[in-house]
Amino acid sequence: MFIQTEATPNPATLKFLPGRVVLAEATFEARDAEAAARSPLAQRLFDVPGVTGVYFGHDFISVTKAEGGDGWPQVKPAVLGAIMEHFQSGAPVLAEGTATAEETGEEFYDEADADTVATIKDLLETRVRPAVAGDGGDITFRGYKEGVVYLEMKGACSGCPSSTATLRHGVQNLFRHFLPDVREVQAV
Repeated sequence: MFIQTEATPNPATLKFLPGRVVLAEATFEARDAEAAARSPLAQRLFDVPGVTGVYFGHDFISVTKAEGGDGWPQVKPAVLGAIMEHFQSGAPVLAEGTATAEETGEEFYDEADADTVATIKDLLETRVRPAVAGDGGDITFRGYKEGVVYLEMKGACSGCPSSTATLRHGVQNLFRHFLPDVREVQAV
């Protein structure tokens, strides 16, 4: 098994590409060992000293390490080993009955704004999420109220120094172009 790695805009996060589907229809994020208990793969990754977060996309795994701890040259081989051991074991990525982020996320918006929200979700799916997944992260819709779009940053995007710029200059400008009622985009 050959696993490629890619740097992300977040220096604390590396993207691992195992050359196979990780999660076919959803995403999964664990920011601590307790949340990782829902995934045998996440548990293996949290057993690696210095790992503080994992995110599973369709065909990639983003791993975040502790700031100021060991550098990637020390952490990366152990993460590669954990990923390889997991896939060779045949164990599932998620434990039976585990709800994914899409199934558990609460959304809020006024029913009168349903058309605006539908356009926001379409723009996220077709233009924003594919680009952000390329950097090892994800952005999901959480709500819309009084011209403000609330989005959740995940994976490499969570805690990334450039995520504010991504939201303000990229996503916010895109939404404003198509939806003049959108005043602002905020991370939750």
